[in-house]
Amino acid sequence: MTQQSTPDAADAIRAAGLRLTDSRRAVYDALAGQPHASADDVFARVAPVAPRTSKQSVYNALGDFADAGLVRRIEPAGRPMLFELRVADNHHHLVCTSCGRIEDVDCTVGHAPCMHPSETHGFAVTSAEVTFWGRCDSCAAA
Repeated sequence: MTQQSTPDAADAIRAAGLRLTDSRRAVYDALAGQPHASADDVFARVAPVAPRTSKQSVYNALGDFADAGLVRRIEPAGRPMLFELRVADNHHHLVCTSCGRIEDVDCTVGHAPCMHPSETHGFAVTSAEVTFWGRCDSCAAA
């Protein structure tokens, strides 16, 4: 898996054209510490370090970050929406159908977007999202 370094929160938020606030910094730092986090996961990590931050502020920051291209939304079927800071590539995800564990999967064939549809219907394809579903090694062993 390709490791992507995480820029400083202040630099990343400002570079995305957003105003730096304590809650935005806390949300960014929470995502840096927990990839594939739901809004509730992020709020749980933010609350102890920025107690004045509301759950709505977390949702707003995540939406602003996604709109600015600072985070990627992941929407696995039947699961809450998740967010990650790894946005500079076209990677995919493995999701365990038992425990919900998610792992990144780098593109292994060709160049981004990694998939070439048999018919584009006039679309200019710029990315592809693939979710692989299965059981992780821990769940399969249980």
